[in-house]
Amino acid sequence: QVQLVESGGGLVQAGGSLRLSCAPSGGTFGGYAVGWFRQAPGKEREFVASTRWTGGGPYYVDSMKGRFTISKDRAKNTVDLQMNNLKPEDTAVYYCAAGRPIVGNIRESRGYTSWGQGTQVTVAS
Repeated sequence: QVQLVESGGGLVQAGGSLRLSCAPSGGTFGGYAVGWFRQAPGKEREFVASTRWTGGGPYYVDSMKGRFTISKDRAKNTVDLQMNNLKPEDTAVYYCAAGRPIVGNIRESRGYTSWGQGTQVTVAS
């Protein structure tokens, strides 16, 4: 399994932007789908976006489409999540995940076998 390292979380005012990055430690994303999930206090982990490193996607949850963009940076070997027009309800721990999900599982955490440690995103009103 690939080890994942996330970066880019922090505190931002409502309406601001943040960019999260996920990098494989000691490996590559080749053959993997890489996704972002988030978990707010007292809530279940939810899917945000994902993409397949070698083709396919991106996939989004409809409520975040247009504000969040997932992208692959092959030069840096990262999968990034650009988050714009952030809202206080976007406050959560954001997790990077990698796996080989079938299309039916691409938006479900059970489709992913490797997880990062999580990075906190806090949006102040």
